[in-house]
Amino acid sequence: MTGHDYLFISSSKGKAKLKCNTSIVRRQQEDPTMTNMSPFYQLCLVAAVCVGDACCSSCPVLECWFVQEKKGGGGGLAAATTLEKSLLHIQTDRHPAESQQAPSDIPPERVYLITDPAGTLCHGSLNPPRGSVEKPQCEINPFLPQPSTLKWVSPLTDSASSPIYLQADWFSTALQGLNGELAVSAVTRAPTATKEHKVTLSVTTTTASVQSRLGGPVLLDCGLWADPSSPLSGSGFAVEWRYQFRGEGRLVLAYDGKTDRLADLQEEGATLDYEGLHQRGNASLILPEAKVRHSGLYICAVYLPYLVAQVTMELQVVEPPSLSIHPSPLPLAVPGRPFTVQCEASGFAPLGLELSWEFKGTDGKSRSLGSGSLTGHRQAWDGTYSQSTRLELDSTKLELGRGGEVTCVAVHLGGPRRASVTLNVIGFSSPSIEDSMAMVGVALVLYGLIKFVSWTVTSSGSDQGGQQEKKDK
Repeated sequence: MTGHDYLFISSSKGKAKLKCNTSIVRRQQEDPTMTNMSPFYQLCLVAAVCVGDACCSSCPVLECWFVQEKKGGGGGLAAATTLEKSLLHIQTDRHPAESQQAPSDIPPERVYLITDPAGTLCHGSLNPPRGSVEKPQCEINPFLPQPSTLKWVSPLTDSASSPIYLQADWFSTALQGLNGELAVSAVTRAPTATKEHKVTLSVTTTTASVQSRLGGPVLLDCGLWADPSSPLSGSGFAVEWRYQFRGEGRLVLAYDGKTDRLADLQEEGATLDYEGLHQRGNASLILPEAKVRHSGLYICAVYLPYLVAQVTMELQVVEPPSLSIHPSPLPLAVPGRPFTVQCEASGFAPLGLELSWEFKGTDGKSRSLGSGSLTGHRQAWDGTYSQSTRLELDSTKLELGRGGEVTCVAVHLGGPRRASVTLNVIGFSSPSIEDSMAMVGVALVLYGLIKFVSWTVTSSGSDQGGQQEKKDK
């Protein structure tokens, strides 16, 4: 096989070519009979190897911040931290690290090779196109394995002694993909004093930010993966969901996977897909009916013996307002005699709302009448809000002419809403088709009555004249 054959089949990327060529040479060295293969079979082999290596090369090289506490801190104050640039080379299959020259602003000791058999860290949102300005967010911290005191986690570490497996370098890595598509928390392990890590536990979510209508079902995605080759993965696991809002937090649900029991439940109706949890690592939280009080930050934490990884996601329950205008219909407007119209927006969440008025004249042109006089917010029993605005309609000052359409406009996160009423100004408004037909009908009736009375009077006069003439004769 010649170098030209390789160049024809291989990827156009230089690194992929190098890996492909190296793989072929290594296979020829391991199996000398390959040199006797026909060109057709050699070509098929080259294509298979190149495609495989191209897939492997899709894993990203992540720029990351290495965060750790400064040594020597104390005095009861929060420890200061240091930030160092680092580089993470991701792969799905463990193989010897190739010599890679780190950028000048990254210390060589902060360049790591991470093997992720699940391929989570190779997600497209963590691997932007070359030259892209936007980058995924990444932070890596030293991690200290330790037992948990939570009652639904402590059974995972019943043994009084820590396994020798824990004697290694442990890191915790948090990543946020582009456009919020993916959030990952991974715990990695490396033999002491090495930089070749392997993912032991990873927790992911594809719903870092969720919006839901009031009363609808909610699914907060959370997935877990544990390295089956790790001795910690065979000792059970635990899942915990917590809720936080404005500095206050509470437990939503806790599940002990080791004994397959719901350890605690403080949110009525909240549940997990327990079968999917054990079979596919689906730890997603299900809320059957979204309520306003459900808006906030949710934390999905997964525990293995001595290990924990967690991801956060924000849920926002959104409900647009319902609008009503009073009075409706509007009374007839008399020039120089203003009256007040009120628009009430009710049943909306969250709180932010903009109310305003518009007027559309008989000429079809629209203009703003301002926001009117706004009232304060009021909260209903279900947590939704209401607010009103009042507008004084003076056909003379506002130059409303012959009248038109008055509209209340609400701008809200749940979408814009509009409500309209018709304004008629006395002396300017033209009659409607129905009114015109009624007037014609009345005119015809009056005309008929007049004709009938006239005919009756005329006939009566003629009769009386005839009788008088007879008498005279």
